[in-house]
Amino acid sequence: MATKTVVELGVGDAAPEFDAQDDQGISHTLKQYRGKTVVLYFYPKDNTPGCTTEACGFRDSFAQYKKKGAVIFGVSPDSGKSHHNFKQKFELPFPLLVDQDKTLCQAYGVWKEKSMYGRKYMGVERSTFVVGPDGKIKAAWRKVSVAGHVDEVLQAI
Repeated sequence: MATKTVVELGVGDAAPEFDAQDDQGISHTLKQYRGKTVVLYFYPKDNTPGCTTEACGFRDSFAQYKKKGAVIFGVSPDSGKSHHNFKQKFELPFPLLVDQDKTLCQAYGVWKEKSMYGRKYMGVERSTFVVGPDGKIKAAWRKVSVAGHVDEVLQAI
């Protein structure tokens, strides 16, 4: 089986363009946010403990991000309906982008082989990217540990 090369984006690289719908069916492109700081955080699954903690962390710090002029997007392969329910349940004030075909996850290099209890499977590696107003990656975190992460991202903006 041929292995697909995973993109490893780093600071200074051009952020891959995207066109993705959110939990409300509204389309978002990176291009439309040029001139703003964009936080893209990729997470494995709605309504799971780590992902809920991370989403609520961004929710609780949302005003501080907004004050710095940053836009936040959560991204996972879940459906729009799943995102909508997750967003409502936890009162998330930012869009959750639907990436069921994993196009966005693959473009940012976060769709990877993972292992749990000796079983290998493909999934989202929890990662966050800060895209500067110029469309370039300003900061990147991979294999994110949820504790303290939201504050770390805020400081990087």
